[in-house]
Amino acid sequence: MTTQWHQHSMRVQYKDTDQMGVVHHGNYITWFEVGRTEWMRYFDISYHDMEAIGLLLPVVDVQASYKQSAHFDEPVVIFSKLANFSPIRMEFDYEARKITEVEFTAMQNNKVSMVNEPYGKLLTKGSTTHMWVNKNWKPAKLTKTHPTLYQKIEQMMYS
Repeated sequence: MTTQWHQHSMRVQYKDTDQMGVVHHGNYITWFEVGRTEWMRYFDISYHDMEAIGLLLPVVDVQASYKQSAHFDEPVVIFSKLANFSPIRMEFDYEARKITEVEFTAMQNNKVSMVNEPYGKLLTKGSTTHMWVNKNWKPAKLTKTHPTLYQKIEQMMYS
């Protein structure tokens, strides 16, 4: 399990809120995807590159636990980290947290991507499990099909 969390800050957009003025529960799953995509981009693994070599990484399980609500225009951070990894699967953990305006501004100015611990008020925590498949949606064992990518992710996992 990786020890550091990747952080991606954003503001709650109006389109993400419901009639009650809070972020609709389904949007946190989308935020998890944003966090995962940015985590992968940080480690120089893009979905475009994976698809170009014939790999897909669909979600096979998602879990979310809602603790507090977020509202329009509030600053939030999506924390993501690789929780488990094998030649066939990847699992990520996530935390969506509300932060202060001061923390949001500091993040924008400092451009720090990795932190040891999530901070802010916990809104939602969850996880996703993914399975490597080829373009025909057949399981792809990375150690056989793409050993270089497997080694790269393995190094990130244990660094």
